[in-house]
Amino acid sequence: MKDILIENYGESSELLFADGLDQAIIGICPISYRVVYSRSKVIDCLMLEDLSYEDAIEHAEFNIFNSYVGELTPIWIDDLL
Repeated sequence: MKDILIENYGESSELLFADGLDQAIIGICPISYRVVYSRSKVIDCLMLEDLSYEDAIEHAEFNIFNSYVGELTPIWIDDLL
């Protein structure tokens, strides 16, 4: 998905990606051109790094979802699917 976003939007905007979470990308906001990530898929990615479910949630909440890195900070959504 990351390659598709870069191919389609990379030249017209500066996309901001979270390191190591490419599998959690689900799209792009067509208005702000911010990369959109699934929160549940982020947790899954972190668990693949040998974190327990609880530790993955804690890490994601404190270090990923609540981070602000400027105007193009990625969007973290509950996809509920």
